[in-house]
Amino acid sequence: MTPTEKGKKSATRGKTPATDQKKKAARETSSAAAKSPSKPAGKKSAAKKKTTEKSAATTTTPKQAAPKLAPKKTVTKPKTTWEPQLVVFACNWCSYAGADTAGVSRIQHQPNFRMIRVMCSGRIQPAFVLRAFEKGADGVLVSGCHFGDCHYIFGNERAVEQFDKTKNMCKLIGIEEGRIRLEWISAAEGARFAQVINEFTDQVRALGPIPFSKNRPIEQTEDVA
Repeated sequence: MTPTEKGKKSATRGKTPATDQKKKAARETSSAAAKSPSKPAGKKSAAKKKTTEKSAATTTTPKQAAPKLAPKKTVTKPKTTWEPQLVVFACNWCSYAGADTAGVSRIQHQPNFRMIRVMCSGRIQPAFVLRAFEKGADGVLVSGCHFGDCHYIFGNERAVEQFDKTKNMCKLIGIEEGRIRLEWISAAEGARFAQVINEFTDQVRALGPIPFSKNRPIEQTEDVA
């Protein structure tokens, strides 16, 4: 072997360790790159997932048709039943006190009346009763003391005379006889007062509203002297 060939072999032998190290480093880097995925690719995939989620959230779902509501039922309210309006002329000494006794004793009776206190039942003239019908009353009750108990001795006898005149006048103008009534009630007869009120209210209710009146509310009245 020539000296030149020996020199080439030695040169090539000296170079092999360095080249081997380079090759090993290249292999290691390539294997590491193959094992671990590249970071930019992972970021892109995550961004793609986020965009797909946003697009899915923002996609408008088709609006569902609102359920048809059932038509409202028109409830017809029953008409208010007619109630009679009464006026009661009560004697101050007996009948008015009897009404007070009924109230203190809490005796139940129908409230369809307006009471007017007078000093004596003999004071009730036909004009008072006709005026009450004119103001919207459907019935008029005159009440006083029992015979023999009158504070003015014969006032209730006078009341009978006036009541007969009133009945005749009511017949002339077409008012039913059942719309007026005369009763004797003492101060201690609270139960009787309630009974008379209930009976007379039912009696007038059966007759119905007075024909020539519009059944206006009875106006506020004061005590008759």
